[in-house]
Amino acid sequence: MRKEFNTTGPCNSKKHYMLDPFRDIGKELTDLIERNKYFVIHAARQSGKTTLLKQLTRKINSEGKYYALYCSLEEAQDFKKPEKGIKAIVGSIKTAIKDCDMPSGFAAKADYGDIASVLRTSLNSYCKALDKPLVVFFDEADCLSNVTLISFLRQLRYGYVNRDDVPFVHSLALVGMRNIRDYKARIRPDKDTLGSASPFNIVSETMTLNNFTSSDVAKLYSQHTKQTKQVFKKDAVKYVFEQTGGQPWLVNAIARECVEKICKFKYSIPITKEMAQQAIHNIILQRGTHFDSLMERLKEERIRNIIQPLILGEEFAVDKLSDDYLYARDLGIIKDSNGQTEPANPIYAELIVRTLNWNVQDALKTKYKDYEVPHYLKGGKININALLKDFQDFWRENSDIWVKKYKKNFYQYDEAAPHLVIQAFLQRVINGGGDIIREMALGSNRCDIYIKWKEQKYPIELKLYKSGQTAENSLGQILKYMKSVSSNEGWVVIFDRTPKKGWDKKLYVKEIEKAGKKVTVFGC
Repeated sequence: MRKEFNTTGPCNSKKHYMLDPFRDIGKELTDLIERNKYFVIHAARQSGKTTLLKQLTRKINSEGKYYALYCSLEEAQDFKKPEKGIKAIVGSIKTAIKDCDMPSGFAAKADYGDIASVLRTSLNSYCKALDKPLVVFFDEADCLSNVTLISFLRQLRYGYVNRDDVPFVHSLALVGMRNIRDYKARIRPDKDTLGSASPFNIVSETMTLNNFTSSDVAKLYSQHTKQTKQVFKKDAVKYVFEQTGGQPWLVNAIARECVEKICKFKYSIPITKEMAQQAIHNIILQRGTHFDSLMERLKEERIRNIIQPLILGEEFAVDKLSDDYLYARDLGIIKDSNGQTEPANPIYAELIVRTLNWNVQDALKTKYKDYEVPHYLKGGKININALLKDFQDFWRENSDIWVKKYKKNFYQYDEAAPHLVIQAFLQRVINGGGDIIREMALGSNRCDIYIKWKEQKYPIELKLYKSGQTAENSLGQILKYMKSVSSNEGWVVIFDRTPKKGWDKKLYVKEIEKAGKKVTVFGC
């Protein structure tokens, strides 16, 4: 049986190419279990959590020292009241015990009239009857409703602190996308506070799963080469790592797209960088469940509090110790890189902007058909000046409409509306066969993009006007960006949202030359 790159559900070593799930934290996990600890494992969606837990469960059971139980709490997430939520959790444990072929008898005499202790007493009785200590991995623990989560954690805490006298779970892990810290942030505002005996204080460690390293990506792809003789070119492997940041699902999805859709299982064809580029373009357009679930988060106020300043490059707009910031980072949407906050990888950066400006793109497609790449081509090059001049006219006529729409309908990203609308306006370049490369970072005070058409690069810097700024204030940043993309010409678009300032003052074009390089500034 030939293996394949997996993009759906946990990996199986007999069916899928995969890396050792214990390679980073296996020793630490074993140590925590041996030391009788309760702990948290958190990582972004589709990063290997369930694969790790299932393999760890099998490994522990095969060694014979403990009973290990993997239990998903996903079925309990729809219950808002603990009367139903806790009962669903008990039911999930029953099912998991049966699936793992462990001794029966759990919750045989459960008293669901006492919902505040039925989980704890059921675990007490079950652990007392077992001939070996019990280890439990609760997957999707962060999906529980607040009140169910409080009751769930309180019962675990009660069992934990009294386990020297009454048998209880030997070691336990709460697993999900979010850190235990975020459980607290979710619950703290509620009137039903956690009280003095916080159920969170039984957790001794919090761990996360790392993304693949560049060598991990090469190692994963080499498994396919070994089986089929199909080679991944070195520049393709490097490019995949750069574009994904090593996110496991993305790494597998790109490889699968190359092997199955682009090469159509013709293993004699080597996988090239160009194929990887096409694969990324394809999976972005397909907008699978991985992307949809991630981008759905953009509607949340907590995520908007981080992403909107990120798009604008605003300095000091976000507290990196805030729960919102840490939440966005735990979900794998953003990352810290050399002291700057950025989208977790270039693919997510593209998706964030595409998701937020989708309606603008659609409107441009149907109402403004003249704004297409051929209209701006001159001698095989894009006339960026003409393109941005048309955008000035478009912005003057439509800015109020689109800002209001972003405030009312499009997730309330009205502050970032100018940046999003111009990127939708430029998106036609991608549709015409080019690329837009986006670089966003908190504290940069700008969003850098460059249009790649054929072998040409056109760097454009987007900024919000601050009182007292002049066009010359942008020179240092755009010149540095021009150097990084090897271009002698660059463009700056400055959006002036000063109330009551007329369009005759907001709209202008200014050319500046310095050190043999040309910068054209467009006021909007």
